[in-house]
Amino acid sequence: MERRDFLLNAGAVGAATNAFAAKPAAKMSGRVLGANDRINVGVVGVGGRGSYVANVFAKVGADTNKCQIVKVCDTYQKRVNANMERHKAKGTLDWREVVTDKDIDAVIVATPDHWHAKVALEAMDNGKDVYLEKPMCHTVDEVKQLIDTVKETKRIIQVGSQTTSGDQWHQAKKYIADGAIGKMLLSQGSYHRNSIEGEWNYTIDKDAGPNGKGENYIDWKTWLGPATKRDFDADRFFRFRKYWDYSGGIATDLFFHVVAPMNICWGTPQFPHKVMAGGGIYSFKDREVPDTFHLIAEYNAGHSLVLSSSMANSQHIPGLIRGHEGTIIMVEHGRFEGFAPHLTLKPEVVGRQGSRKNIAEGYKFGQEDVKIPVKELDTMRTHVTNFLDCMVSRQKPTLDVETAGRAQVLITMAVQSYRQGKVLYFDEQKFKIVDKAPAHA
Repeated sequence: MERRDFLLNAGAVGAATNAFAAKPAAKMSGRVLGANDRINVGVVGVGGRGSYVANVFAKVGADTNKCQIVKVCDTYQKRVNANMERHKAKGTLDWREVVTDKDIDAVIVATPDHWHAKVALEAMDNGKDVYLEKPMCHTVDEVKQLIDTVKETKRIIQVGSQTTSGDQWHQAKKYIADGAIGKMLLSQGSYHRNSIEGEWNYTIDKDAGPNGKGENYIDWKTWLGPATKRDFDADRFFRFRKYWDYSGGIATDLFFHVVAPMNICWGTPQFPHKVMAGGGIYSFKDREVPDTFHLIAEYNAGHSLVLSSSMANSQHIPGLIRGHEGTIIMVEHGRFEGFAPHLTLKPEVVGRQGSRKNIAEGYKFGQEDVKIPVKELDTMRTHVTNFLDCMVSRQKPTLDVETAGRAQVLITMAVQSYRQGKVLYFDEQKFKIVDKAPAHA
């Protein structure tokens, strides 16, 4: 399916949005940026996460003169007003005014998940580079559309999983490529939290809604977009990650932060071959998505991935990458956001036999555990700076669309497997989720 046909068939957002989607793709080249040019940034979605990301861009801009926030957008007027004042920027309730603004070079997309692809696609067609918050999108069809559009338009997409800018993943990649663990067999990870109120139960502004006056106005029709039409529900608006129409819960909000960096340190990003998922709503009954969730994925390269998570128990399981000859312990003591002081390389008995080349300064693999130093980075700032630098150099960013797309396919398959209660397969040639293993796999 051609991308423009996809946009037309993906769901109407009123006559104006249909007309906008139906236009031929502009494929504008965008402004050619020099090393000393200040990048003009527009933000679509300035809720909690979007406001945070915009603040990081603004801080980087203030410190380096690399960028500035010039326009902000949200469907909630109060958020628009607050961010207009904070950044001394223009504001709008209409996201199209951001992606079509000729003065804007880059668009931050921080809407609910079900809007990610639509806004990013239109931004690229209008010559903008995109900082696209995780998850990358909502469906497998959208993964393909985003990958294809980056190729067509030559735009830069940095997917906003800042965890991938943590030094430990890039150190692990070097050691795995160097044969430190031998044949890779199994990766595992987890993401565990616990709170009295339940995850994603953010504060609700009681006066806000489609009938709200002044800054309390919410454009509910636009917010719903392609999702199922329904009357305004404040819980759905302010706590959208609890509902399938707009999110995948743990899988999209948290597991993306595990799967994306795994694809980096494996060396070659990979689509899963087979995925199964389980879990349930065991503690928090106020949601559609599970509060406890786990998945198993198998890859044609001959290894598996196992992830576990609960929003009702905070005890962390260390992240591991297991090989026939050794194991890399990625994350210890629950520190998951890129700040672990070291990795640990533990040899297996078979790895201690015979001689191997030096694997780290002062060590030979097989003699003892190796402590691999890791830089402590502000991963969010590092991720944003990498995106801005790549806008000038036109090089691939840390989490490019191809790598993120492999992670997103797994995440989307896991959500679908849980909801359908069955094992699923990915047909890479047809770029489709299927019920039986492809004959050509």
